[in-house]
Amino acid sequence: MLDLRHHFSRYRDAAPQRLHLAAHSHHYWPDVTREAQLVAWDDAARLADRKWGHVLGPVWQAAQGHVARVLGLPDAGSVVFGQNTFEFWLRLFSCMPTDRPTRVLATDGEFHSFNRYSRRLAEDRLIDLVTVPVEPFATFEARFSEAAARGGWDIVLFSQVLFGSGYVIANMERLVDAVPDRETFVVIDGYHGFLAMPTDLSRLASRVFYMSGGYKYVMSGEGVAFMHCPPGWGERPRATGWYAAFGALTARQEGQVAYAEDGFRFMGATFDPTAFYRFDAVMRWLDGLGIGAAEVHAHAHACQRDFVAGLEAEGAGLTRADLVVGLDEPNRANFLAFRRPDAAALHERLMAADIVTDVRADVLRFGFGLYHAQVEMGEAARRVAAALR
Repeated sequence: MLDLRHHFSRYRDAAPQRLHLAAHSHHYWPDVTREAQLVAWDDAARLADRKWGHVLGPVWQAAQGHVARVLGLPDAGSVVFGQNTFEFWLRLFSCMPTDRPTRVLATDGEFHSFNRYSRRLAEDRLIDLVTVPVEPFATFEARFSEAAARGGWDIVLFSQVLFGSGYVIANMERLVDAVPDRETFVVIDGYHGFLAMPTDLSRLASRVFYMSGGYKYVMSGEGVAFMHCPPGWGERPRATGWYAAFGALTARQEGQVAYAEDGFRFMGATFDPTAFYRFDAVMRWLDGLGIGAAEVHAHAHACQRDFVAGLEAEGAGLTRADLVVGLDEPNRANFLAFRRPDAAALHERLMAADIVTDVRADVLRFGFGLYHAQVEMGEAARRVAAALR
């Protein structure tokens, strides 16, 4: 039974009365990230103009190595970083044809970074957007695969974990293999999957883009999103950052615009590297403890079971019958989604009691991470029940 609360003493002691149950959105940062933040500052002072050689050298390479190890990627060079995943959508769409609308297949359960942008492009008829409903979950994979198999798509997108419900796409290979056209960009949004559950992309690495980042389950905060970029797709994005050919910047810039051949071809421009230090510190800390995605996932599920049992014992009014994805569903993420018509009102009452959750339309979400312990789930349920009575 994991109990790592003492590793999060800075966050927990900063607001001891706060009950933070939004570990699917913003995780607490472990204490090791504070020292990493100071190291980033000291490196900037020590190296000044030479900082970027260090950041884009060993710091960058360490972060790439962590991502490649967790995902089973054969080449860490396929990983590129950005400040957020929206940057990557801008660059991916900039690879599309300009003489016709881009044909996009997605689900109706994608996160706002893609959802808002794609809907806006569709308003101006710059893309033809088709979305497959995610519910009912039992038939989703078959329905999405059938749509993908029709072919003719420029982009096919789905999330590894559906952010509004916590439903996990167990057979990602089935969805990818259904895409018949070699030219189609296949993109997986893995933000609720990376380091939240075991993910092996070794067989898919040559075919799919996979994007995620450190803001959620890596517990390292904003500013260190990443994308795995398969070779052969998007070799010259129009939304080019000046770093995309960093090794050739000292040469005269003329003729055809040059790009790196690996994931760096999707690189942007100047960024704050501090998050990379935090990211590396968290990954090295977890590695030292022998904790990987499997342990994180099992711990979250154990906390979920104890929390729901506590809610029902306390008569909180939230029960397993309200869950969009039930506790008996193995394809369940590290957060719980309760569907209630009064979800927004319940969220406000919890926030007034200093209990942090979040709400999406009629869904109230509770997340569980390594800064929680199973032994505190009973008390957490009691506080939630008291706030909702």
